[in-house]
Amino acid sequence: MPTVLITGCSSGFGLETAKLFLAKGWNVIATMRQPRADILPVSDNLTVLPLDVTDPESIRKAVEQAGDIDVLVNNAGIGAAVPIELIEPDTARLLFETNTLGTLATMQAVLPGFRKRRSGTIINVTSTVTLKSLPLVGVYRASKAAVNALTESLAVEMAPLGVRVHIVLPGRSPETSFSTNATPHLRGLDNPDYKPMIESMIASFRDERGPLTHATDVAAAIWRAATDPGAPLRIAAGEDAVQWMAEAG
Repeated sequence: MPTVLITGCSSGFGLETAKLFLAKGWNVIATMRQPRADILPVSDNLTVLPLDVTDPESIRKAVEQAGDIDVLVNNAGIGAAVPIELIEPDTARLLFETNTLGTLATMQAVLPGFRKRRSGTIINVTSTVTLKSLPLVGVYRASKAAVNALTESLAVEMAPLGVRVHIVLPGRSPETSFSTNATPHLRGLDNPDYKPMIESMIASFRDERGPLTHATDVAAAIWRAATDPGAPLRIAAGEDAVQWMAEAG
């Protein structure tokens, strides 16, 4: 049976994706910074490994322990919503080190094996915020847009070598830790120019009305990318994501 390695499985999209692949009978390597097997179903097909995508040695060990991998799902990421003027340099670095360079490093770790076997699939989870200009998520958006660009170029490089590459773009979801992760980095509520914008953003995070993306939507999109050779390079995940992608053309 095939094997999938998924990063960021402690909650949200990664956790739901691991559950789906387990239910489908796959071998699942569920990775997270602080491993917790109790959040996933008990299964002989499940291996839980520590993996910090900002640590090259952690990536090397996880990929080595995983053995032959058929599908890599890069889901691990971190969010921050803060005006570009006010974002701390350390926060900007963390966003790119986690979202962009972490994704690059995990891809580089599996690609030699994929090339050798002339098979394999890489699925990178980014965001529909990359499809339109939005306030307060400029640096986060840039870190995810960079992954889109990397993935698009990698797809061209890998096509002659039998390796498929896809981007899954979720929309706004109440089932992720984005707002929790973003809160410590928040700046600007004491600034009269930015305060109304930030308060509006916080309200939108808490508003669960209208079309949304659910973790099951993202898991289904990842499953399609992993199992359908005809799947497009970019796959929207969630009702709002489908609308945004249609508007973006």
